[in-house]
Amino acid sequence: MNAKKKLFTLLLSAVVGLNLFVPGIAKTTEAEIPAAACSQVAPLQLVQQPQAYMHQDIKIIGTFDKFSTLGLDYKPAFRDSKKYISFLLRRSDLPTDYVIPLSELKLLIEREKVEKMKDLESGDKVELTGNVFSTALNDPWVDVKTFKILSSKKKSKKVTKKGNKI
Repeated sequence: MNAKKKLFTLLLSAVVGLNLFVPGIAKTTEAEIPAAACSQVAPLQLVQQPQAYMHQDIKIIGTFDKFSTLGLDYKPAFRDSKKYISFLLRRSDLPTDYVIPLSELKLLIEREKVEKMKDLESGDKVELTGNVFSTALNDPWVDVKTFKILSSKKKSKKVTKKGNKI
């Protein structure tokens, strides 16, 4: 029995040591989903076929519209509004002079991740990765893991009465 304990302790130490000192051997966490491992999907395609992407890691490229509380605290796809915030992308199937959010796509992200996105503005092109965790109401509900601004909307410079740019 004593030999079994020693062998178990030795094996446990080896596993812990490998996880600490050998990069990449530890299990990847949800937050570390590489974009290359995700299925790229258009937002409208995801809305049209949410069941096809259930429990899959996905990558979406779209135009950020605004933050919202849409979809939070809804029991069948619960995410706590104290910990999460929702955001909307713009519909891509309309002329560019229309700004209508794609409210059927529920994108939920942890509030602490959003606090790092100070430069984000409506109209910015963004890339996100996440996992479709529910299709409640026949809508896709996505836990957003990574969020990246691909291009920023041109910021208009304010001009004073004297013609100086601010």
